[in-house]
Amino acid sequence: MVFPFQSIEDFKVEITEEHELFRKMVREFVEEKVIPRWQEVERENKFPDEILEGMKEMGLFGVGVPEEYGGQGGGQVLTAILMEELARGIPSLAVNLGVNHLYMIPILLFGNEEQKKKYVTPVAMGEKRGAHANTEPGAGSDVAGIQTKAKKVNDHYVISGRKIFISGAEEADYLIVSARTSPPGEKRWQGISVFIVEKDWPGVEIGQKFNVIGMRGEQPNEVILDEVKVPAENLVGQEGMGFKVIVTTYDHTRIGIAAQAVGIGQAAFEKALNYALQRYTFGQPLISYQAIQFKLADMYMKLEASRLLTLWAASLADQGRSEFIIASSLAKAFSTEAAEWIARQAVQIHGGYGADWEMGVERYLRDAVITTIYEGTNEIQRLTIIRSLLRQAFGLRV
Repeated sequence: MVFPFQSIEDFKVEITEEHELFRKMVREFVEEKVIPRWQEVERENKFPDEILEGMKEMGLFGVGVPEEYGGQGGGQVLTAILMEELARGIPSLAVNLGVNHLYMIPILLFGNEEQKKKYVTPVAMGEKRGAHANTEPGAGSDVAGIQTKAKKVNDHYVISGRKIFISGAEEADYLIVSARTSPPGEKRWQGISVFIVEKDWPGVEIGQKFNVIGMRGEQPNEVILDEVKVPAENLVGQEGMGFKVIVTTYDHTRIGIAAQAVGIGQAAFEKALNYALQRYTFGQPLISYQAIQFKLADMYMKLEASRLLTLWAASLADQGRSEFIIASSLAKAFSTEAAEWIARQAVQIHGGYGADWEMGVERYLRDAVITTIYEGTNEIQRLTIIRSLLRQAFGLRV
């Protein structure tokens, strides 16, 4: 019984030798260039230029982007592998790369050829940076609640509003911005449009940085839009159809969040296992106690289940299967909650050292909490799961 899927073959995950070679390349970079500098990133709350330049030289900003737009090609599986390996080192580094995907994907899926060449190519090549400005004080997971206004005036739009919790806003050259071009129609989601905004245009201001619980190095900012004049040709897709642009983008990018969580879980598990092997209490190695063995076994089970779910969702997306939407929500909700639980157990296994910043364990717990919230809270993922299930299996819309 594979309900609501059609066949047992729907659960196949395609991994190639090229995927493994790529993973090893990224792992080497992370081990040599990223992990040794995690304390610096935590203290300074930003990434050293050398790390970002290294990612640019390796073409990592263009993974998952077609070569004709400056990318390296590859699909969701390759992107998930990249996200996991970066997050294993410093989780916020995966966010640094992920915000570019949040910016590029709506243009790649709904933009015209001119927009792709002008606004995707330099970001995929690592020459420019992008960010995704959707969340507002009264609208986050509820995309239909957007209140930012965009008024059409001759050959341009004038946008005013306030966006919050925008990752990558400080470094971004370009922003994807959602705004209302008309009041809600029969459905609340009607009347939202999406625009490409250049950050140096008059009226764009990067406001306060939010000191959130985790993701040091890539914490979000407020974006203020005060009568920003945007050319009409910077409208992405059709006017009034921006809700579809935004939620379709999240269908794709939440796989990357699941992969981030897998990387966090992997790092926390490795640290806990190594500590349990080395630490002695009451004359015995910590790993000799059954309570610790059971914790580690449970951590490992959740970790591998998370990885398989994530790669499965990525495989379905690469195949162009509509079922990837439910799979991506399954992967995002399960993997992020598993990462939070695994990180919590890692802290517990380390005892007092686990709560010490210098040990570098508690940061994984802080970062894991964030993954359960952004790009659709896990409560929203559960709604997506059941609604997709009913639609896929019975044709029902609730």
